[in-house]
Amino acid sequence: MMISRQLLLTYLYLLIYICLSSGVILFNKWVLSPKHFKFPFPITLTMIHMAFSGVVTFFLVRVFKVVAPVKMTFQIYATSVIPISAFFASSLWFGNTAYLYISVAFIQMLKALMPVATFIMAVLCGTDKLRRDLFLNMVLVSVGVVVSSYGEIHFNVIGTLYQVTGIVAEALRLVLTQVLLQKKGLTLNPITSLYYIAPCSFIFLFLPWYLLEKPEMDISPIQFNYWIFFSNALSAFALNISIFLVIGRTGAVTVRVAGVLKDWILIALSTIIFPESTITSLNIIGYAVALSGVVMYNYLKMKDVTATQLPIDNTADRATKDKKIVNVFKPDSSIDSIDETVVGGVAVGGLATEAAAVDEEAPLIPSSRLSHVTRTQTGGLSSR
Repeated sequence: MMISRQLLLTYLYLLIYICLSSGVILFNKWVLSPKHFKFPFPITLTMIHMAFSGVVTFFLVRVFKVVAPVKMTFQIYATSVIPISAFFASSLWFGNTAYLYISVAFIQMLKALMPVATFIMAVLCGTDKLRRDLFLNMVLVSVGVVVSSYGEIHFNVIGTLYQVTGIVAEALRLVLTQVLLQKKGLTLNPITSLYYIAPCSFIFLFLPWYLLEKPEMDISPIQFNYWIFFSNALSAFALNISIFLVIGRTGAVTVRVAGVLKDWILIALSTIIFPESTITSLNIIGYAVALSGVVMYNYLKMKDVTATQLPIDNTADRATKDKKIVNVFKPDSSIDSIDETVVGGVAVGGLATEAAAVDEEAPLIPSSRLSHVTRTQTGGLSSR
């Protein structure tokens, strides 16, 4: 009976994640769309999110002490947190700006390029090797996205460039997080990540906001509803926490599968909520091709993880251990270390980040080498 309740809670977390992830994207589109709420200031919206996250995490870390702060030095902050914050702010800025020009459905299709961008950046930075099987998967994803773009009726070059630029910035952030933070032995959970990075990202966004949006806001009448923006920022923050909980209860693979399901649901919902967006058969075919490449890429990466984490012992011992893992349900663990976050027995690392990287306001869980992800599970085995 206890296992059933735990499984029910797991499915509830997955449902909350899918609803929040889809809701935040649709909410952002509705707020920024010139045809709906009519607040065409993506930098301002992103700054509101960063300010809200910074304030909330300050209280969680410093006042209520829900989680302990990491041992952050000025050198680590200057050489790691600041450049990571810059790319994080850029990815949100460009990604949110794309909503002004292209539909939610087409944006989700373009986000299939995220593994391609991350793989290229990882190879260029020396954190991953150029392999034939992965390269062919990346080609398949790229071909699918090109076909999907060709089938887009309301194709907009500016919006597409904004979205692709945001994807590249997010890929650079993931690789920089791995290169800069992991080498220093620093691992952050979503709360401590936002605590350190959100204020810095807010500062990076201030200059482009002052130059690009403030002059227009001074001369144009704007609709500023405090409840709308509060609920929007709260939803974005809740998305970070929901992914944190889902990964802790399940794992990176489950979040990836749930993310695929969420993308299809989101594409369907966007055509209903925003009738001006139209999906063609060529869109669907291209996205299906790209998605097949993404699924195969995830499978190959998980296969690498399994190969590197298999214990070196005889087959009989391994079979006995596997049987124990299947038959024994372990409750979730809690955060038990200042420098390393372990949730539900799963070390939060690169898989979690790659899984969530395609979501708006993706959680700032630092990326790490796939080989560092443990295989310990709790009742099950997972992104912008």
